[in-house]
Amino acid sequence: MTNNQEKKHHKIAIIGSGPAGLTAALYNARANLNPVIFEGMQPGGQLTITTEVENYPGFEEGIQGPVLMDIIRKQAHRFGAESIYKEIIEVDFSKRPFTLKTYDDVHTAEAVIISTGASARLLGLESEKFYMGYGVSACATCDGFFFKGLTVMVIGGGDTAMEEANYLTRFAKEVIIVHRREEFRASKIMYDRAKKNPKITFLKNKIVNKVVGIEENGRKSMTGVILQDTKDKSLTEYKVDGLFLGIGHKPNTEIFKDILDMDETGYLKVKPGTTFTNIEGVFAAGDVTDKTYRQAITAAGSGCMAAIDAERWLEAQEH
Repeated sequence: MTNNQEKKHHKIAIIGSGPAGLTAALYNARANLNPVIFEGMQPGGQLTITTEVENYPGFEEGIQGPVLMDIIRKQAHRFGAESIYKEIIEVDFSKRPFTLKTYDDVHTAEAVIISTGASARLLGLESEKFYMGYGVSACATCDGFFFKGLTVMVIGGGDTAMEEANYLTRFAKEVIIVHRREEFRASKIMYDRAKKNPKITFLKNKIVNKVVGIEENGRKSMTGVILQDTKDKSLTEYKVDGLFLGIGHKPNTEIFKDILDMDETGYLKVKPGTTFTNIEGVFAAGDVTDKTYRQAITAAGSGCMAAIDAERWLEAQEH
């Protein structure tokens, strides 16, 4: 092995850097395993597009998402974890040590923790991106609290949209569900529950054309949404204080297709009560395996589990 190659061999490699990946790095670093974290395209994960996090224990006044991620990153670095700001584009888990490729180099690792997360499905509008975190959200549980007594819209026609809408009625005075079709994909029980809720109204055959808002003194906030009718193409502006995307999440697992066991949506399968995937020495944590809770705190918890699972597994290999 040349010196250069030696530098690129790791006891443990973590792919992905949200709360799960950074917490795993913190635990593995404290166990003297010198983990490397491949931070990828979005260092810090989904929390970096969340302006205010008020439900992460330990921060009484709340904390900005990017700041929280930076604190956990620095904590992991303090114990010897190393961040590599590159994206893993290909893996070979067929033999150990495992091989991980970036665009310009190759790394090997004795054990791998996958924490590549999931991405909220977005509408793909520039205005949606512009107001993300300033009225536009993809997580009712995270941001519903900020819309007390206000009017919000939820986009979608499946169970996710119905669930988000029902949850938001705890805070908002009015919730409008917008769907591009006449019929809903949601299960009957979820649709009926939303229909019975006096705070929920429905707008069918409509799609979002643009999110509108104001920007003053460097501060921006959305003020409404322009909807387009799918039948006659007419445009109507609605005054709403928030827009929630309820069109689901997509796990970031493309590079593991046909290598690791996953469900039909792409969420990685782990052995119940553990973070073990179907390949010995490869572990998964955070939103990449979790379609139910999707919270920073649950991701961090499973990152801790993955770190301990990986550490014990490595120890067993040495013996």
